[in-house]
Amino acid sequence: MAVINNEPIARRRQKRSFHWMAIMVPWIVPMIVLLLWQAIGSLGFVKEQILPTPLKIATTFATLLGNGELLYHFAVSGQRVFIGFMVGAGTGIILGVLTGFSRLAQEVIDPSLQMLRTVPLLALIPLFILWFGLGEFGKVLMIALGAFFPVYVNFFLGIRLVDQKLMEVAKILHFSFWQTITKVMLPSALPNILLGLRLALGTSWLVLVVSEMMGTSAGLGYMIQDARAYAQTDIVFVGLMMFALLGKCSDSIVYAIERKSLKWRDTFKG
Repeated sequence: MAVINNEPIARRRQKRSFHWMAIMVPWIVPMIVLLLWQAIGSLGFVKEQILPTPLKIATTFATLLGNGELLYHFAVSGQRVFIGFMVGAGTGIILGVLTGFSRLAQEVIDPSLQMLRTVPLLALIPLFILWFGLGEFGKVLMIALGAFFPVYVNFFLGIRLVDQKLMEVAKILHFSFWQTITKVMLPSALPNILLGLRLALGTSWLVLVVSEMMGTSAGLGYMIQDARAYAQTDIVFVGLMMFALLGKCSDSIVYAIERKSLKWRDTFKG
């Protein structure tokens, strides 16, 4: 009886240990890198102006956070990314659904969009400056363009990759058009749709850096550019760290939605 009573406790302890291991394991490599980085800087192998130590960067981060400068630049950049992403992703969803459902729309719209997709986004910067100047509209439009193509392509592919057998089953069950979309097409296309959103978020942060460096008075990209001009390497690292954290957080949110929404998938876990 004692063994039977102790089994649930042992299992709970085992689950707790696995939970802590799952949290700690991803941090092993970053911690080793940080310790080596700090040691190299503290021993004077590299000048602080070239590669500041993690402690120096953390101190600068706390200072910028305390005086409100970091939060101000973050708010400006976050607003640009949010508006640009919503515009680009929304347009991508509309055109992706349109070309996915209609072969005529695909033949008319998709070739032009695919041709535009092959143009490097950074090559459009001089044109955007000539057309829209250095104001907010050009920056938001660049972010929207960067977010548009991953969403459009994955929405289109997600709809077109729905198994034809599922569509035949929907016809046999006499599903309405709306039932076919909500119960067959969207669940089947959801992996591609969420992938497109994850890629679009990453691209939005990438384009934001470039757009803010081409002429602005606020934002994380501006903070990095201004710090570079005054050789403030620690502030440059703070800006890069913020972009890394924001990109990771936004990606993790979509990934959490993906894991919750796609529990039905039976895929290889490694």
